[in-house]
Amino acid sequence: MSHPQLPLLVEDRGAVRILTMNRPDKLNALDTALTRALFDALVAAQEDDAVHAVVLAGAGRGFCAGADLKEFADLTPANQKAVVARADLTTRLHMLLPGLSKPIVAAVQGVAVGGGAGTAIGCDMVVAGTDLKFGYPELKHSLVPAIVMTSLQRAVGRKLAFELISLGRLIGAEEALRHGFVNKIVAPTDVLAEAVAIAEVWAEVKPIAMSATKRLFYRVAELPFEAAMSAGRDVNAIMRGFRDGDEA
Repeated sequence: MSHPQLPLLVEDRGAVRILTMNRPDKLNALDTALTRALFDALVAAQEDDAVHAVVLAGAGRGFCAGADLKEFADLTPANQKAVVARADLTTRLHMLLPGLSKPIVAAVQGVAVGGGAGTAIGCDMVVAGTDLKFGYPELKHSLVPAIVMTSLQRAVGRKLAFELISLGRLIGAEEALRHGFVNKIVAPTDVLAEAVAIAEVWAEVKPIAMSATKRLFYRVAELPFEAAMSAGRDVNAIMRGFRDGDEA
């Protein structure tokens, strides 16, 4: 059932929470209302002990067409404050995705461009439909892919990242899989089910172990080798105190 009045739909399936961006007529373009709803819902999932894993999906034929350009089409000094506030909110959203202690998988069908592409790869895993159209076409609209640039550079090498942002070309599912943007390709109608299946596996893991794993995973990515190994050693020693006595 469609709920056009709600920018984001929230559904729990056991310990898995599904967040569905719900602006299908706009290809789930991110305006301030949807961005705020998504940020708040992720924070709520973080704070809910009953939620062990999260799925992020998009209603309709596309995952997310990026920022809603019409929201600030008439840019004047009067709405400049709102523009800055929106940029701050978007930045915090993209920082929250890897920072969330609970794992999150994106279920991506159709378009995932600009901020939609950045949101997808900001998740821990991505399931994509065979109809995927992925990329960063901002420069074609005389815009800078500023906030999404960081996650893109961390996901792939610099040459490919600059190619995508400077040429604005869109890539399909097979190329996205080859470059490591997505983990698995399925039929568009199977994307959500496959993402939920991944989240259900995560949900079976003790939350304290999953949280420690995800936090360490992103932490070591930014550390020099020796410091990363030391961080791993420390977490290894700490987490052994939470074992049930089973063999590791």
